[in-house]
Amino acid sequence: MLQELAIKNFAIIHDLALSFEKGMTVLTGETGAGKSIIIDAVGLIAGGRGSSEFIRHGADKCTLEGQFAVEGNPATHALLDKYQIDIEEETLIIQRDIHRSGRNVCRVNGRLVNIATLREIGESLIDIHGQSEHQELMHSERHLNMLDQFGDEELISLKRSYGETYQEYKEIEKTVLNSQSSEQELAQRVDMLRFQTNEIEMAELTVGEDVTLEEEKNLLSNYQKIVESLNVAYGALQGEEYGGVDLVGNAMSALETIEDIDSSYKRISEIISNSYFQLQEAASDILKEQDQLAYDENRLNEIEKRLEIIQQLKRKYGESIKDILVYYEEISIELDNILNRETHLSRLTEELEAIKKDLVKQGKQLTRKRKETANQLQTAIQEQLKELYMDKVQFEARFLSAKESETSIYESGLDHVEFYIATNLGEPLKPLARVASGGELSRVMLALKTVFSKTQGITSIIFDEVDTGVSGRVAQAIANKIYKVAVHSQVLCITHLPQVAAMADNHLYISKAIVEDRTETSVNKLKDAEQINELARMLAGTEITKLSIEHAKELKDLAYKEKQGNVNQA
Repeated sequence: MLQELAIKNFAIIHDLALSFEKGMTVLTGETGAGKSIIIDAVGLIAGGRGSSEFIRHGADKCTLEGQFAVEGNPATHALLDKYQIDIEEETLIIQRDIHRSGRNVCRVNGRLVNIATLREIGESLIDIHGQSEHQELMHSERHLNMLDQFGDEELISLKRSYGETYQEYKEIEKTVLNSQSSEQELAQRVDMLRFQTNEIEMAELTVGEDVTLEEEKNLLSNYQKIVESLNVAYGALQGEEYGGVDLVGNAMSALETIEDIDSSYKRISEIISNSYFQLQEAASDILKEQDQLAYDENRLNEIEKRLEIIQQLKRKYGESIKDILVYYEEISIELDNILNRETHLSRLTEELEAIKKDLVKQGKQLTRKRKETANQLQTAIQEQLKELYMDKVQFEARFLSAKESETSIYESGLDHVEFYIATNLGEPLKPLARVASGGELSRVMLALKTVFSKTQGITSIIFDEVDTGVSGRVAQAIANKIYKVAVHSQVLCITHLPQVAAMADNHLYISKAIVEDRTETSVNKLKDAEQINELARMLAGTEITKLSIEHAKELKDLAYKEKQGNVNQA
């Protein structure tokens, strides 16, 4: 749900902040006041195409911000997880800056995203429907997914199971295709794999070998320095004159004679005594190390050559010996598969055919369930259309023929589904995407929206003057339908019909004025009495009469009763 909208330096809007609530909100006002500009701003926040033409004259950029509550919207949460965008308290804040240079800066909860990502997230939040725009319902490639959304848990389970089998099928299919590469490519690959396996085999690598060799190399390379240091250290401890151990021994003996006089002397005596025995042990260790020291130049050369071989293999096959050996196992298996490709390919082909049969079987089960769901959807849509005075309209979710489906395996199943409609008796069904625009199309779209608003998960639906071209009882029917959509989703609606405006839970009045020689748009939330006056203006035009006021009150009372009925039905 859209909670807050902030617009700055956008078209004729200088600085505007709006709060939105649940239910149905209408935006009314004189033509040109800026109603559609506000909807344009929401569309840009949702990832619509931006342009520097939107920037208010004299400004360097325009800034648009929207705050959304996304609780209970799994589609949005899935996208936020996909793009690793953090969310707190089920609130999403989207900001978009459009600069005069044409540069766009988009942020979702403070994280920079590109336009494509913003659009993907925006489509899960907002659905804007205007007379001339191609909405989700007008894209035939999306009809199958919408049908599935209308389905029950059984359909969802069948679709999930099919999807898992399809992924397995595609992986094996890819392996089979790779195995069927040209003989020349395979021969070249075999030569390279043989060279690599031989090179690694000849090295006879052992995990951790390089670490041990480096340590040994370090000892041999520093042989002279080690010898000198050990000699100096041993001489200092056990030298013939003034050996450190003997001197400490003298100190220890002296303190032993007075350690019983005072506890502090005893403590010092113990410290020196411990040091004496530690130094004796250290001198003994130094002597052992001296005895074990030996310099072997040939061994040093061997180590350096061995380390160079290992380093060359690391540059080619992995960062460590373990990585090299893992790579060796992988290419050994690949080499074996190529050399025995006929047997391997035969096994894979059989496996692929078995999975394909299983996949087609699952696909047919999914198709049967989808056709059951399609019948339910068709009934629901036609019931909605009847309430919109389109009794003769026929609606159909059309499938490909079964024969064609068997040879066409798609990620979503065996089906292509497209919505077809015939709006007049005696006319053939035609694709929904090619139905004429205008009042007729508006009613069809509202019927579909009423059904799908319960299942699509989109939190905000915007109708931009979808009621143009209708009047009378059809206008009232459209008002009722828009409100029914608002029972399940937040609805923002620009309208010129008083019947629609009367149904609103919230009424915003858009106006413009000249401020310091500049046109500016302002928005006011109307209270009850103000709503009546606005309805009267919409009924009567510029001059509001006592009769139009009475008519407006009556319209508001009727709308209240209608709304109560819709809520009870929902």
